[in-house]
Amino acid sequence: MKTAAIYARVSSDKQKEENTIASQTSALIAFAREQNCDVPAEWVIEDDGYSGASLLRPGLERLRDLAAEGRIQAVLVYAPDRLSRRYAHQILLIEEFARAGVEVLFIRSRRAATPEDELLLQFQGMIAEYERAQILERSRRGKRHRALQGQVSVLSGAPFGYRYKRKTDHSAAYYEIDERQAGIVRWVYELYTAKSHSIGAITRLLNERQIPTAKETGRWERSTVWAMLRNPAYKGTACFGKTRIAPRMRVTRPLRLRGGVAPRNSANHELPRTEWIEIPVPTIISEETFALANELLEANKKHAPRRTITPSALQGLLSCAKCGYGLYRTSTRSSARTIHYYRCLGSDGWRRLGGPVCDSRPTRQDLLDEVVWKEIARLLEDRQLIEDELERRLKAARNSDPTQRREETLRRDLARSRKSIERLLTAYQESLLSLEELRSRMPDLRSREQACLSALQAIEDQSQEQEVCLRLAESVTSSSSASARPSARSI
Repeated sequence: MKTAAIYARVSSDKQKEENTIASQTSALIAFAREQNCDVPAEWVIEDDGYSGASLLRPGLERLRDLAAEGRIQAVLVYAPDRLSRRYAHQILLIEEFARAGVEVLFIRSRRAATPEDELLLQFQGMIAEYERAQILERSRRGKRHRALQGQVSVLSGAPFGYRYKRKTDHSAAYYEIDERQAGIVRWVYELYTAKSHSIGAITRLLNERQIPTAKETGRWERSTVWAMLRNPAYKGTACFGKTRIAPRMRVTRPLRLRGGVAPRNSANHELPRTEWIEIPVPTIISEETFALANELLEANKKHAPRRTITPSALQGLLSCAKCGYGLYRTSTRSSARTIHYYRCLGSDGWRRLGGPVCDSRPTRQDLLDEVVWKEIARLLEDRQLIEDELERRLKAARNSDPTQRREETLRRDLARSRKSIERLLTAYQESLLSLEELRSRMPDLRSREQACLSALQAIEDQSQEQEVCLRLAESVTSSSSASARPSARSI
């Protein structure tokens, strides 16, 4: 009986509501019984609401780790497009699983060893990728066409100050001014343009007066006020196509420490103003007031007192030991000078609705920089510390549990394959097996043997590469310590 894992995926909220992932899982469990596969409960892996166009999915990452560690022999998937929408990604994953000795079985597309079945699978992957690209392109072109016609329905929703009125049999969708919220919008613009309040001060006033947000819950954030001051809809021209979605390039530190990934390509990049499509909506503020607010925002980018033009030695490198958030540099003024501090992001109460999540106190920049530099100088002067750390990392790289388990599994599989080959040859020599039977059964065993040998060689190459990199780091560190020792002592 094979040890297998089940993988199911849905990409949209509608699919989740229709419970299609549960139907996939139940069908795969029945399929596992048909294929005589043992599937532990913890290896029924599901990705709810993740696009098949991306490989950054927590469930898929876990599945690939199980295969790399040699803990499964088969992966059961409903259809190739559930594994990935892109044909290239499908081939990449199937080949990766094959190198690990893991068979991929589909319900809707049974894999076989014949060239015809391989060709059919490739066609299915290409068709799924083509259909997705076609749907996305048709949707984009259709929205752009309706935006050029001035239809409000293509916008994502009404901003604060408006109510979205749906399309009826007698009228198209449109924005209607919410007088209560529109008064708050005018007040925010007045505070910023006429009374010279900062965005932070406006945010504090909104929260102190308990003015409800658009959803009537939560609190006001500075980013919300900043977006309100930049939204051209308030001067009568809502814009379509202001941003584009791109892959997220960075993950927050707390998420990274938990081993998480960004679930979607939700990083928005603003497009040039000339590419925006304007759609007329009711006016809340005058064009002069909006233009003045944007002039002040641009000036604030260049002349705001909070800007830290001079970098510090540790800026961007520190994280809080209590909460895991990064430390940023701030300052305060005394009667004689300006004193800089490193402050934890989690200790700022204004950043979160529930208040601060950390009670760490700020740390003086000059004192911490001095302590860190002294430690660096001590490390450069003591070569034995560097050698011990490099040796520890080399040992950890050689004896890492996933690599070791994977190597042991491969060696067992290799021994079984060679034993089977030996038995076949013995049976043929004793005339217990015909030549045709030997020719039909030997290629599969040879391919399994070659796959095990290739995987073992890959593990050995990876270990050697890690060792070379660490040895190179050791040589570079030793040479740099020799050159830096006089300056370190002088400091």
